Amino acid sequence: MMLISRRSALQGLAAGALGLGALNLAACGRKKDADLAGVTLRAATYRGNPDSFFEQAGVADTPYTLETAQFAGGNLIAEAINAHSLDVGGMSEIPPIFIAAANPLVRIIAVLQGDVNNQVVLVPKDSPLQATADLKGKRVGYVRATTSQYMLLKILKEQGLTFADITPVALSPQDGLAAFNQGSLDAWVIYGVVVQLAREAGARVLTTGLHRLSGNYLVAASKDALADPLKKRAIGDYLQRYAKTLAWIEADYTRWARIRAQLTSIPEAAYIQEYRERSAGYRLLPVSDAAIASQQDVADTFAAAGVIPAPVDVRPLWDDSLHEVLAKL
Repeated sequence: MMLISRRSALQGLAAGALGLGALNLAACGRKKDADLAGVTLRAATYRGNPDSFFEQAGVADTPYTLETAQFAGGNLIAEAINAHSLDVGGMSEIPPIFIAAANPLVRIIAVLQGDVNNQVVLVPKDSPLQATADLKGKRVGYVRATTSQYMLLKILKEQGLTFADITPVALSPQDGLAAFNQGSLDAWVIYGVVVQLAREAGARVLTTGLHRLSGNYLVAASKDALADPLKKRAIGDYLQRYAKTLAWIEADYTRWARIRAQLTSIPEAAYIQEYRERSAGYRLLPVSDAAIASQQDVADTFAAAGVIPAPVDVRPLWDDSLHEVLAKL
């Protein structure tokens, strides 16, 4: 008869317990995923945005249904969230300010901190404009209720100018690109993928958002979605996948530039140039007092310029209930 030592028996029991524990954890994980199986998360994206690459980054296997819709600007995303059409989406500090006084559904849940050199003032390749002071008296395109409008205000203030000293033309990014290419604008304050499109056609960068913009891009969610425990869990999971995609991009930017070029039909070299010129990499961060203060400064600037009818307090827009999830990223 084989004798088993007390120590061996204990080790066996411990191993068995650990095995059962692992099985229980796996079962709990499957149950947790199963809970989200009936959830549909409606997320906004931009053309060529990091969340367009969940599949390539290996994080597309969401336990919930992820429905994405492409938008041209954060102002439209804020409006869609407020209209119950979206659950989550990214934007700059600006769009929530314009709806803050109306008790909106928009709640800011995270900060995507990153590049401001992709926010620029463009001029045609043969333009005589050489400095921001030359904008006086010129037709300048911008996108209302975005960093584009805020940056234009900042630039004009630097030169002792206001909107009254230029001919401001509010246009969507697509309409702005058409107007700029047709020669209808002397300058264009713009951001994102269309910057590369215009530069490919010969546009020149007059200046960037460096030292003018905070680099804080916000992730906002619907108040209603956050009130739904399952949908809130899905949003937390979505943010984790977004952070993993950012890490995947940083690990091999040339790979991302190549895939992004295929998606947007913009040359890979343009994205490599954008990367080399950027002011900072991207990080997904929790809500902080510093981020709230930054947005309040923007709101105060808009109020002082008469862009919004009255001062607003932005703090009620912020929701730090996903802090624990974001702090682990």
